[in-house]
Amino acid sequence: MFKKDKSSLLFTIGAAILLISLGFIAYLIVISRGPAKDLPAGATVVPQDTMMAVSITTDESQWKRLREFGTPDSKASFERFLTQLRDRLLTANGYAYQQDIQPWASNTAMVAFLRNKIAIPVPPTSPNAPPPPPIQQSVAIIFPIANPIKAKELLAQPKPLNQGKMVERNYKGVQVTETQGIPDRNFSVAVLGTNYLAVTTDSTATDRIIDTYKGEPSLAKTPGYGDAIEQIKNPSAFSQIYVNIPVAAAFSAANSAREVSPENLEKLQQNQGFATTVMLDTEGMGFKSISWLKPDSQKRIAVENNAEKMVNRLPSNTIMMVSGGNLQRLWQDYVSGSDANPLAPVNPQVLRTALKSTTGMDLDKDFINWMAGEFSFSLIPAPAKNPKDKFAAGFVFMIETNNRRAADKSLKQLDDVMKTKGFRVEEIQADGKPAIKWTSAFGGIAVTRGWMNDVAFLTVGAPVLDSLVPAPKSPLFGSELFQKTVRSELKPHNGNFFIDTESAFNPKNLGLPEFPPSQKIWIDAMRSIGVTAAVVGDRTTRYDAFVQLKKSEQSTPSPKASAIPSSRSSSSPTPSSPSSATPVSPSPSPSP
Repeated sequence: MFKKDKSSLLFTIGAAILLISLGFIAYLIVISRGPAKDLPAGATVVPQDTMMAVSITTDESQWKRLREFGTPDSKASFERFLTQLRDRLLTANGYAYQQDIQPWASNTAMVAFLRNKIAIPVPPTSPNAPPPPPIQQSVAIIFPIANPIKAKELLAQPKPLNQGKMVERNYKGVQVTETQGIPDRNFSVAVLGTNYLAVTTDSTATDRIIDTYKGEPSLAKTPGYGDAIEQIKNPSAFSQIYVNIPVAAAFSAANSAREVSPENLEKLQQNQGFATTVMLDTEGMGFKSISWLKPDSQKRIAVENNAEKMVNRLPSNTIMMVSGGNLQRLWQDYVSGSDANPLAPVNPQVLRTALKSTTGMDLDKDFINWMAGEFSFSLIPAPAKNPKDKFAAGFVFMIETNNRRAADKSLKQLDDVMKTKGFRVEEIQADGKPAIKWTSAFGGIAVTRGWMNDVAFLTVGAPVLDSLVPAPKSPLFGSELFQKTVRSELKPHNGNFFIDTESAFNPKNLGLPEFPPSQKIWIDAMRSIGVTAAVVGDRTTRYDAFVQLKKSEQSTPSPKASAIPSSRSSSSPTPSSPSSATPVSPSPSPSP
């Protein structure tokens, strides 16, 4: 349970940090001067099979707002990170913002991650054969140009190199300037007419960008891309990110230790993309996201949005909850896609085998078969601290059944199995209604199960039954923290995720394993996380998320003034290219 909890949290944290990291190069390199376009800048020159494309605003007022968030430690770490990136991207290459970049840069930019070759995994020829080399990626940064003359002047007067050399070549009528002889730091630059300047990590990527500029299929022509971006656009967006799901999954499979067959990868070809827009407000960071299938896909999504009740069945002090509208359908969808997904966290067959070996029962026939209703998994704190209690919180599972008779039969069978395992199984009362309690031989584990109308509940750990039965007078839905965090406009919806990170990761409340300091800094900067999902069509799903962040009155130093735009900046992200992936030793934060 805790592993799943942390995985969901770290995924959200990682996404936020990735967006900030990718955007910093734009903060240093691009200045915003013009109105935003309907599609992100660069979408017309980035190849259609791009794995991921990211845009981030560098509007100085938004970055100022971002700097208000966090603890003193997280803010200092963030500034140190910005300084290191600035030194690596500009200073180390002899460039300064005002002199070299500001005179020509326009209002938007895009960073694209490109596969270098088809990422189809090839099984080893023998058990002892070494694994194939990892599939590499290239990075392309597309800068729209406001002043073409100044941009060409920059290329005409390259900075002297400490090693290697600058060479020029012509590709389809476009002049390309490249470095040679610099290990892990070669780059290629080309001006595309009077519209864009493209910087890539290798010459092949530059050629592909030029091919797209000359008429090859671009990101802007991706099926569903324009419509998806239209649904999640926001005029004050901080960032926008797009993931090409089939391409990214194939790349992940080729670089994963887990073997994924071509047949399973073919299943992912039904999907097209995932996109998200990031906004900042006074209390944190919001995400407005969408995923969609290809127009010709045979796969369909059931338009079902029934997750409305569980937040009223849980108490206001709930630490964590995950809810959904149909557990049976969720499980079936997960099973059908898990073999094709190299990032799937749990193998369904492992769960089936574990249940069968310990209880003799069939997960699908004996349980999932009657679980076609609304459900929730949650973590509720113990009602009061008691030195005798071994658990600081109780895990709660609730499911609305579609077949009460089948459910009672399976649960009674499970009671009998628990008796054979040495548990004491007894009937108790829960608000005047019968319930069943299992207690381990030495009293270390207690499990309680029962019914609230057609909703079955099961609790494990701390005695939290009184928090659920009768229905809480102060439900989670009405709590101030929940309302501030789960603030989606998606109604009706098909699921929620909520976590009170301050309570969940406070060692005084829960004895969770300690995170490494590098991760704990960012967790400590958050108050809560909320996610809402809704199916808006048989090919489209929408997601809204919000991360509530702490604020610190302590100011943090900024990178040196010579590297920071003095006026409004624009959008652009900075990926971790081969050169930027090299570890950089920490350096003190610069003075304001």
